[in-house]
Amino acid sequence: MKLFETVKEMGHEQVLFFQDKELNFKAIIALHDTSLGRAMGATRLFPYASEEDALRDVLRLSRGMTYKAACANIPVGGGKAVIIANPDQKTDKMLRAYGRFVDSLQGRFITGQDVNICPEDVQEMRRETRYVVGLTGKAGGPAPATALGVFLGIQAAVFFQLNKQDLNGLQVAVQGLGNVGGKLCEYLHRRGVKLFVTDLNHNRAEEIQQLYGATVVESEDIYSLDVDIFAPCAMGAILNSETIPLIQASIIAGCANNQLQDERIHSAMLKSQGILYCPDYVINSGGLINVYHELTFSDEASYLKQIHSIYDTLLEIFTKSKSENITTQDASKRLAEERITKARKLRIAA
Repeated sequence: MKLFETVKEMGHEQVLFFQDKELNFKAIIALHDTSLGRAMGATRLFPYASEEDALRDVLRLSRGMTYKAACANIPVGGGKAVIIANPDQKTDKMLRAYGRFVDSLQGRFITGQDVNICPEDVQEMRRETRYVVGLTGKAGGPAPATALGVFLGIQAAVFFQLNKQDLNGLQVAVQGLGNVGGKLCEYLHRRGVKLFVTDLNHNRAEEIQQLYGATVVESEDIYSLDVDIFAPCAMGAILNSETIPLIQASIIAGCANNQLQDERIHSAMLKSQGILYCPDYVINSGGLINVYHELTFSDEASYLKQIHSIYDTLLEIFTKSKSENITTQDASKRLAEERITKARKLRIAA
C-alpha cells in the first residue's frame, strides 16, 4: 500500500501511529473529515495479520464514520482507531497507555467501544483521558442502540422492497450473534420473524436457538438460504464476488461495518440481482447516535427521535437510488457528501 497516495485518495486529514515498546502493542488513529465537527469513532482491538491490513481497515472504517455521521445528521466528523493485539493480551496498562495516546490529541478525536473493547475497558481508558464515551452507568455499550437502528432499517427495507409494514412470517438469516446480532434477533423474534442464525461460537448459536426458536446453520450455508432478508452482523468484506451470487434474499440489512469487499463492484452486483442493500454506515448508526447523546447530555426523547430517523433516511436513500438509477451505496454517499459540502460552505461563510 502506498500510504500517502491512499490517504489522499480516500480524503483523510490525518493518520496517527502509536507504539508502546514496553507493552508490545501498536495502534492507529485515522481522522477522515472534520467538516461537521470533531472526529468521533470507536476503537477496535484485533489481531490483524499485518500492519497493512490494520491500516486498510482503519482507513475504511474512519471514512465510513464520516458518512455515518452525515447521514445521521450528527454534527461530528469521522474517525476510527485500531489496536493491533490479541484480545487475551489486553491489559489495564495497555488500555491506559492507549488512553494517553487519545488524550494527546486534545479532543480532536472522541472514542468508545468496538470489537473486543467493552464498557469496562472504556472506563479504564477514562483514567487517562476524558475523550471517551460509552461509559458504564452512562450510555454504556452501543449494542442495544445499534440493534434498534438495524431493526428500524429492516422495517424500512421491507416496506420499500416488499410493500409490507408487518414483519410477521418473514424469514431472516443473521450472520454473527454478538451483542448487536443477538439483540437484533430478540427484536425480530418479538415481531414474529423466523430466524436462521450462524456464529463461529457454537454455544452462542445454541443460546439464540433456545431463546428465540432459531434454526442454526453452518457458516458456509448462511448465504444461500431461501429467506427474505440477510443480516450480516459479523466482520466486514463478506459481500464479494463469491458470496453475492449465492444470496437468495431480496434485502441485505445488517450491522457489520464495511460489508462490501469492493464498494463499486459489489454494490453494482447486488443492484443487478435486484437485491436491496442497506448501506452499513446508515443502518448501523444507532451506536453513534447513542454515544453522541451521552456526550451532549441530551434527553431520551431527542435520542430516540434521532434513532427512529434511520427509517426515514433509508427510505430517502432507496428512493434516490431508484429515481436516479444508481446503487444505494452511491445514493447514501451523495446524501452524505451534500450535507458535508453544505457544512463546509457555512463554516467558510462564518
